Amino acid sequence: MEHVSVLLHETVGLLNVKPDGIYVDATLGRGGHAQLLISQLKNGHLYAFDKDEQAVMETMQRLSDVSDKITVIRADFRDMKEELEKRGVTRIDGIMFDLGVSSPQFDEADRGFSYRFDARLDMRMDRRQEKDAAMIVNTYSKEELTKIFREYGEERYASAIASNIVKTRSQRPIETTGELTEVIRGSLPPKELHKKGHPAKKVFQALRIETNDELGALKKGLQDALELLDVNGRCAVITFHSLEDRIVKNIFKDCSTAPFVEPKLPLKHQQMEQASFQLINKKPITASEEELLHNNRAHSAKLRGIERVRG
Repeated sequence: MEHVSVLLHETVGLLNVKPDGIYVDATLGRGGHAQLLISQLKNGHLYAFDKDEQAVMETMQRLSDVSDKITVIRADFRDMKEELEKRGVTRIDGIMFDLGVSSPQFDEADRGFSYRFDARLDMRMDRRQEKDAAMIVNTYSKEELTKIFREYGEERYASAIASNIVKTRSQRPIETTGELTEVIRGSLPPKELHKKGHPAKKVFQALRIETNDELGALKKGLQDALELLDVNGRCAVITFHSLEDRIVKNIFKDCSTAPFVEPKLPLKHQQMEQASFQLINKKPITASEEELLHNNRAHSAKLRGIERVRG
């Protein structure tokens, strides 16, 4: 399946691109957002990050005609600050994050992301890392598995599924997506199996998040991104589930809220410390009806933006 960029024009539009600006795409993927942003640059430059080797190779080829305007870096966006410093970049005019998993990753059976194919449990965005989903399923304790299924998948039957995983793996390792799906099905009451949506969806989401430390990476990457922004620089973030959105919302809220000042202190307004950032949109931007008709992935997408207003 071809990957279709979600909230494409809304995201790039939120950055208010300057033709000579320095920008970052923290999640290059198949390059849809990057391509649109580059089309608005004249003397500016885009630094793009992705830890997926295949995405980097395909997108560099796709954007070969504008290679002078983009530097692609195969690294996790949690390391962007260090990687940009190596290249002499300490301030940027804008940055965008698209936190969704690209369609090709789900559609390539051997990546082990999807319950739609029977393949080895993998789920690594970066195949250079040692930990994969199979390692988690076969080595984490029942308590650890329950915790990640409950917190990252919001799975109601987390404890029962974890118990069955531990029981099953005591006989033989659980090595494929199909084997794990069968364990999950056998852990749920019949009424759950007849509900809309795949019964393994929440557990697979939780495993993907844990395998790639997605929430830890987001917290560090987003904090570093905001530090890198120059005055009038903007950050745009697309999230796809409530865990990500909550992190983005809270970080944006914290840095756009002025420090508390005791009301009794005799200070004038101009003497009070002001927030360094302001929200661009207080409510998240969601996909239009037209986009939803053509791109099912857009249903859960939420776009938030923030701007640095003081140094």
